[in-house]
This record gives sequence, C-alpha cells and structure tokens, in this order.
Amino acid sequence: MVEPEQAPRTGRNESTEERMDRNWMELIQELRVLQTGVQILGGFLLTLPFQERFELLDDWQRSLYLFNVMVAAVTTVLIVLPVSVHRRLFRRGLKATLVSSADVVTKWALGGVALLIVGSATLVFDFTAGRTAGLVAGGFIILVLLLLVVGTPLWLHRRAVRNGNGNGNGGDAREV
Repeated sequence: MVEPEQAPRTGRNESTEERMDRNWMELIQELRVLQTGVQILGGFLLTLPFQERFELLDDWQRSLYLFNVMVAAVTTVLIVLPVSVHRRLFRRGLKATLVSSADVVTKWALGGVALLIVGSATLVFDFTAGRTAGLVAGGFIILVLLLLVVGTPLWLHRRAVRNGNGNGNGGDAREV
C-alpha cells in the first residue's frame, strides 16, 4: 500500500483525513457483510451438536466440525479486531495506521470466511453423500473461490490498467 503522504493527489477532491475517514467507513461496511456470513455459518455449526444425528458423525467428520468451529471463532475475532484497534487508537491521529491495519485484517478475515465456506460445505456433503462427495465438493468450492474471490479482482485490476485507468483504482493511488 502506498502511504497517503507519498501519493500524488488525483481523483477525488478530499484531504488525507477525509480520505482516511472514507476508507475507514468503507472497510467497516465490508466487515459488516463478512460478519453476517460468519454469523450464519457459525450459528449453523453451533446448532449441530444439539441435533440427534450429530452422534452419527465419524471421527473425521467430528474433527472437521471442530476445525470449522475454530475457523468461525478466529474469523469472528478478525472481524471484530479493527473495531478494537479503533477504540484503542481513537483520537490519537493514527487514522492511516488504523485503515492500513484494518485492510490487512479484512483480507485475513476474507480468507477465514472462504475456509469456513469450504469446510462447512465439505462437512455437509461428506455427511449426506459420503466422503468422496464431500472432498469433491470441497475441492470444487476451493476452485470457485480462487476463481471468483482471487481471480476476479486481479482480472478487473489488469483490465483497468490496460484501459488506461492509471493504477486501476480510480486514479487514487492511496486507496486501500
């Protein structure tokens, strides 16, 4: 990421402080979307042990279940972390540090959500259709996630640069 003070002013007519405030609000909105997905998947996972059929899980399925619960918990912590850091850094003139660190944490949280999606789908397919179906479904979802969540942003960035949109982020090199 380019530091705000080093980047040339292009694009929006806003101060560094206004840009950092806008970037912070955009990150918070993204974290809200992630939070909803993690809450739904995490809530689903937390209800499973209270179902009668939970006892039918074999050792691998039970381990995968527990792994998914841990991923959901860690991802929830990652989603909450920028808010905690904001509370600690609030009014200390460190908004650029806050935005930059929240950007990194949000990327890790996205990875956690992706892992949770793969793990949950693998568990459901494994339990309902068998081990092979579970592994195939998990592998397929990994490919879809790589294509869409990783590949699409890279492709859009390359296309924007190729079409002359500066650095591909709307002309503002200071965006996170």
